[in-house]
Amino acid sequence: MRSVSFGVWVGIGSRDEAPEQAGVSHFLEHLLFKGTERRSALDITAEIEAVGGETNAFTTKEYTCYYARVLDEDLPLAIDVMCDLVSHSVLDAADVETERGVILEEIAMHDDEPGDEVHDVFAEALYGTHPLGRLISGTEETIAPMTRAQIEGFYRDRYLAPSIVVAAAGNLDHDLVVELVRRSLDLAGGGTPAPLRPTAAVPTLAPDTVVRVKDTEQAHIVLGSPGIGRLDERRWALGVLNNVLGGGMSSRLFQEIREKRGLAYSVYSYSSQYADAGLFAVYAGCAPGKVDEVLELARAELAAVAGKGFTAAEIARGKGMAKGSYVLGLEDTGSRMSRLAKGELLYGGVLSVDELLARVDAVTLDEVNALASDLLTRPTSLAVIGPV
Repeated sequence: MRSVSFGVWVGIGSRDEAPEQAGVSHFLEHLLFKGTERRSALDITAEIEAVGGETNAFTTKEYTCYYARVLDEDLPLAIDVMCDLVSHSVLDAADVETERGVILEEIAMHDDEPGDEVHDVFAEALYGTHPLGRLISGTEETIAPMTRAQIEGFYRDRYLAPSIVVAAAGNLDHDLVVELVRRSLDLAGGGTPAPLRPTAAVPTLAPDTVVRVKDTEQAHIVLGSPGIGRLDERRWALGVLNNVLGGGMSSRLFQEIREKRGLAYSVYSYSSQYADAGLFAVYAGCAPGKVDEVLELARAELAAVAGKGFTAAEIARGKGMAKGSYVLGLEDTGSRMSRLAKGELLYGGVLSVDELLARVDAVTLDEVNALASDLLTRPTSLAVIGPV
């Protein structure tokens, strides 16, 4: 390839915030692009765009990523810029106020997207006030009063070397990357990061139904239950289960709800996995008058799979889908860089592609069906947004 993707991944996300800090990780993600001791906000973007590159960042519940994608010959510039903004941000008071307004608009925009909002409503129904149940962006009540001192304190206390993974992929030399990062990523400050993840299991609320009445064209539904954590060895079987149940156009949910009856345009299942928790859910968007019918069909399909399991042909198809998505998803430097970083940050090591495929191949029909009989019989919570 003639490109390189470079990322600085910080093992800090929204679940690491105190209730009064909710949204500070995402706030900080915005602010780090606003200027350093050596560069203005314009300098940061202009230097990368001048060579045809791109920069961006995102925050999740358990980590934050800052990345750039450039031509291979411009990698030294990308490393210098990204390491500079992560380790030398000035967090100017005027920029804090500017970005506060931007983030409040982002929160308002999210509220106008019910297809996205319903997943957050479901997470809150499942986890309640636990950090995994909160919005990554925070709320107007936490963002409006947040001070520069609070943001800087979080930055200085959490953005420390033990919490950070640097990853790069593309046409590069490993030793050169190491040397460039060593020069540019200055994480002075001392101290050790606070423990990131509790050892106790994440508590979940009693099954509940949460309905938010909104004047939308569609009703948006998420039906689900607690799932498994990301280090659970059954995660390989879960990937296959999800593919067959609701992961594609040949999946059971898609065939039953969309293809046979035309009740929804979008219908799928998904899982979210964290260090010590997880969830598994089904989403559908349908006409408000079809909510009961769609829910009845979804529940019936979940019960059928839990009781009777899948067929050998379905498992073979689900494994093929998993293997294909793994490999085809590595066709660009950005996804390769992400795989390396997530392996180190979340799993303590990186499996080769061949090892990944071998893990999928090793999944058996009995393993998937045993997981289905456990996962799909757990008490479910329901979130609905729409004129219902």
